[in-house]
Amino acid sequence: MNTRRSGWLVLIVAAAVVTLGGCVKPLFSPDEPRSQFDRFDAVREQRAAQYTFDEFGTRRPNLRARLLARD
Repeated sequence: MNTRRSGWLVLIVAAAVVTLGGCVKPLFSPDEPRSQFDRFDAVREQRAAQYTFDEFGTRRPNLRARLLARD
């Protein structure tokens, strides 16, 4: 019985840690350079948008455009 109680306690503490961990401010601000070439792209107005909207209107990270090689 004591083992079951400690198992529930561990589960509750883990859920609390995961829930509260989402309230931390982002590691990098949107204005910070993302790569060594980001300032170059920003000055020439060729910087890829940080987020895009899909067909359902959900905001998603624009990873594909940000990781593509520039011509």
